[in-house]
Amino acid sequence: MTRLQLLGVALTTALVATASVHAEGDKAAGRKLIYTCAGCHGVPGYTNAYPQYPVPKIAGQNEQYIINALHAYQAGDRTHPTMGAQAQSLSDADIQNIAAYLSSLAK
Repeated sequence: MTRLQLLGVALTTALVATASVHAEGDKAAGRKLIYTCAGCHGVPGYTNAYPQYPVPKIAGQNEQYIINALHAYQAGDRTHPTMGAQAQSLSDADIQNIAAYLSSLAK
């Protein structure tokens, strides 16, 4: 094999691996899962009681950001009692689906 062919094989392998890692979730399934999210994140101007801060809007948020945030809550790297409990109840597929749905919404 020539160097050019080896480079082509390496690039193709990298693209396939990247595509499978960032596979899009099922938006319809995600829509069914966000009912608890909407209770806080879907209320305009909602403020958390303690510690007091505005609850961020997540509709239209970047898909990978949502995935990373939920995994961080699962791992304990991000701490919030409610979010930690919610994240613990989600599978990786649930997280992918939620992120796909929320990222598809208008901000």
